[in-house]
Amino acid sequence: MSLQVFWSLLQSYPNQVVNGLALFFAVAGSWLWLATQWREYQADRLQALVESRGLVYMADGDKQRLNRFFYGFGAVSLALGLGLSVLSTYL
Repeated sequence: MSLQVFWSLLQSYPNQVVNGLALFFAVAGSWLWLATQWREYQADRLQALVESRGLVYMADGDKQRLNRFFYGFGAVSLALGLGLSVLSTYL
């Protein structure tokens, strides 16, 4: 597909392009949110296994800070997707 045809599609259907971008951000944010929950679950299981053997795996503060960062990034991504979706209705 040539660049001119692609550009004409962008100019013809701007709301669909913005809505597609909103879908991308929403899927990326939800995947990040779910992956963080899964990683948190796996870390808790590993922590329990390591503690049962009397070892230290990772400080709780480090895990919480990392999980907070990824939850925040996922939430911002979801909010950006929602905002772009609302914006696409006005185009």
